[in-house]
Amino acid sequence: MKYMMLIYLDEKSLSEAQRDKCYVESTHYAHELSTKGKFLGASPLHPTSTATSIRMREGRPLVTDGPFAETREQLGGYFLVDAKDLDEAINIASAIPAGKWGTVEIRPIMEISGLPTQ
Repeated sequence: MKYMMLIYLDEKSLSEAQRDKCYVESTHYAHELSTKGKFLGASPLHPTSTATSIRMREGRPLVTDGPFAETREQLGGYFLVDAKDLDEAINIASAIPAGKWGTVEIRPIMEISGLPTQ
């Protein structure tokens, strides 16, 4: 089963050195998951100041700068993994380096037939 692991944290809480260390540790962890056949993808996101939100209203897009809502934690990145069950997904998520500073939300991916594959 595929799981999306959404990483939330206060994007202003990390120093540049902590962020760089987290990227290095996350890259190593991604390689570790890859050797086990569990890695499907991962990436950090640029800060919310670079976000654009689009809402369709009356058939037209309403475009605004920034994320949809103000929160204490922002979506900072993700891991996409293949795990046999939720227990394995929890074990994988518990080792994501950014979890030391924030929250990792685990969500199963719905597989819909007819979507293009890479």
